[in-house]
Amino acid sequence: MGDQWLRGVFDSVDKDKSGQISERELQKALSNGTWKPFEMKTVRMMIALFDRQRKYALNFEEFRLLWKFVDDWLKCFSGFDRDNSGTISRQELIQALTQFGYRFSDKFYNFVFTRFGDRSNNTIIFDNFIYLCLSLQHFTTAFRSRDVQQTGVINISYDDFLGLVLENLCI
Repeated sequence: MGDQWLRGVFDSVDKDKSGQISERELQKALSNGTWKPFEMKTVRMMIALFDRQRKYALNFEEFRLLWKFVDDWLKCFSGFDRDNSGTISRQELIQALTQFGYRFSDKFYNFVFTRFGDRSNNTIIFDNFIYLCLSLQHFTTAFRSRDVQQTGVINISYDDFLGLVLENLCI
């Protein structure tokens, strides 16, 4: 898939021909493997990551970089989707996050599947996997900046806590 093909994708979703694609337009360009578009929370996160001009939209170059980013995440996701189901099971997620260096309790994984997964079969789809992993990475970085002694425990004021959460809502 070269730039010409990607330009075609970009142009097909840039309905107003502005040279920028909005959140809604980007959502139409991305599929999570279930024939449904990415959830808006993931789309917003990706725009926040790649929108260098802070216009809440992406130009073609930003879109090209985002497309490669999504493709890299798809390869990662596929590597952990051992049964090729198109979803990440609880065990596959535990393996992925452990390989990324995280160690979480069963209680945390229960929360993750309640918040990000399909409760009926304990699976997570592609875009929620990206959202979860990026959120964990971002919050871990913010936590570590406050965990100066690297103990895994921080003591922060309520104001600092709210600032941390609000700063990281849309990464």
